[in-house]
Amino acid sequence: MIVTAPLVALAAVQFTCAALPDRPPREAGAFRAADLVELVRVEPSIRLDVRYATANNFVGRPVYRQPRVFLQRPAAEAVARAHRALASKGYGLLVFDGYRPWSVTRLFWQVTPPHLKEFVADPRKGSRHNRGCAVDLTLFDLATGRELEMPTAYDDFTEKAAQDYAGATPAQSAHRRILRDAMLAEGFLIYPSEWWHFDYAAWQEYPILDAPFEDLARSSLVSRW
Repeated sequence: MIVTAPLVALAAVQFTCAALPDRPPREAGAFRAADLVELVRVEPSIRLDVRYATANNFVGRPVYRQPRVFLQRPAAEAVARAHRALASKGYGLLVFDGYRPWSVTRLFWQVTPPHLKEFVADPRKGSRHNRGCAVDLTLFDLATGRELEMPTAYDDFTEKAAQDYAGATPAQSAHRRILRDAMLAEGFLIYPSEWWHFDYAAWQEYPILDAPFEDLARSSLVSRW
């Protein structure tokens, strides 16, 4: 994605309407123990393009220190199955993001203007990314290695990013449908506003997390695949 100047400029401003908490919300109930795994250890042929570890994102600067993707084990295994199933059609999965620390979700909310907040999660509720149960991804061509054309670039904050946007070209619509069908077949749910975002169906079973990638190896949250 090429970040447009207006979005980069907006990212320098905090658009908070009320004081935000400085820690994740407390949730009642029992949750499954976190079991994050690094996606490329589950399936090494999946490709990554972790934009949030670079300046090529809507914030205009890196928000991750490491270009890695983690997911809860069942979600990671489901993504790997989708990737392998797509190979018969000549495609593979290119992944932009998975588990996202809660503090990054808080930052996204702060820098996003009110009229665009449907594209970011409210930190007072937390994100399915924070639970390790959401993944942002697209398709690439196995023969050429090229990313396939979709209705928009990743993190496009317009109506064109919607799953039901009708103004896409036939090729863009076909690619979007192939990606959606592959993910739905493995138990993921679509996010209506973003063609690239899919939620693992059991996301409610996992807690909100806020450990940065570089701390995961020293925690009990991640498995050594």
